[in-house]
Amino acid sequence: LGGIVADPFGSSLCLILVGVFFARPLYRMNLLTIGDYYKKRFGRAAEMLVTICIVISYLGWVAAQIKALGLVFNVVSGGYITMQAGMIIGAASVLVYTLMGGMWAVAITDFLQMIIVVVGMLYIGWEVSGMVGGPGVVIQHAADAGKFNFWPSPSLREVMWFFAAWITMMLGSIPQQDVFQRVMSSKTEKIARNASILGGVIYFGFVFIPIFLAYSATLIDPAMVARLLETDSQLVLPTLIMEKMPVFAQVMFFGALLSAIKSCASATLLAPSVTFTENIIKEIRPWKSDKEFLFSMRAVVLLFTIAVTVLALNSQSSIYQMVENAYKVTLVAAFVPLAFGVYWKRATRQGALAAMILGLTTWITLEYVAPEGLWPPQLAGLLMSVGGMVFGSLLPQLVAPIPQAPAAGALSAE
Repeated sequence: LGGIVADPFGSSLCLILVGVFFARPLYRMNLLTIGDYYKKRFGRAAEMLVTICIVISYLGWVAAQIKALGLVFNVVSGGYITMQAGMIIGAASVLVYTLMGGMWAVAITDFLQMIIVVVGMLYIGWEVSGMVGGPGVVIQHAADAGKFNFWPSPSLREVMWFFAAWITMMLGSIPQQDVFQRVMSSKTEKIARNASILGGVIYFGFVFIPIFLAYSATLIDPAMVARLLETDSQLVLPTLIMEKMPVFAQVMFFGALLSAIKSCASATLLAPSVTFTENIIKEIRPWKSDKEFLFSMRAVVLLFTIAVTVLALNSQSSIYQMVENAYKVTLVAAFVPLAFGVYWKRATRQGALAAMILGLTTWITLEYVAPEGLWPPQLAGLLMSVGGMVFGSLLPQLVAPIPQAPAAGALSAE
């Protein structure tokens, strides 16, 4: 379990933290993008810097979804469709309905796709459970093999790297547009809060079904698992389904898998495109009409899709690694200004800029100088970001404050 601390442990806690601490105050500010918050609280420079960081973070995240689509098409076709061709097909299919329908299309397709995911995974879980003699057999085998060990060994390095992996998605996912747009799309702030918390709880429980399925493969076909662990461990579960399951079960599984990937990809494709259009392009060239704004946003969606597809085609990282790495940049640059801006009245523009710059430079430096050292680069970047915010806000202000801060009611916690 310790090997998947980032997801689901970090990602599910992210949604819960958003619901408990951020949904209400952000909802009351009535903003369009997460970048608007930084502009309103800390000024234009902070908005630009955070928006660029958010867009960069989505490159890896969406590329991971495109890579997953390529993997699915490759397995389902029996290798007839190559991974590369599958990525292009998957990217094009997600692009079409995201481009045409926007957030409404994402919401509707998410709803339908989640129904398919839940039904499909529950059915496959029932099928696999029957093959191995019941869930108890799998659980006992995993316990005997030490797979339930969660906490790291009691050494300073192991503890710090474990903690860094946990907070990368737990905190780095909070200042993200796809999370923010779901909060702001809610009918009321109460729904925004409760839906985020409930989503985190449900996700944490449900995600153990595919984990159960993947581990069951070690009991059903240990030779296949051993072979794939040496080549590409991402193929273990899809190969199990293709080789051991009846056709109906294959349809249910890959239907659920494609639904889950497309649901995630569409939202994370729209999010950075909206942010870049609203917080970068609009500030440089204001729109003359809503039609012009829509055209620009669709153009950005198209260009971003091309960029992430190229990245997916050339990346050698696993899907899990790409997802985890995507949130490091927002962890070190965006989380501290957001959290301190909401809950610390003395947070200033100077403090926010210092937090972003120190967090980014520390993280980037350590990624190149000592990527496997004692200090995880993203953890060091986060700590420097906190220091930059505190000292930058308390020291004499060399950067002029913004003319007006957001209303106190919007930035106070309930």
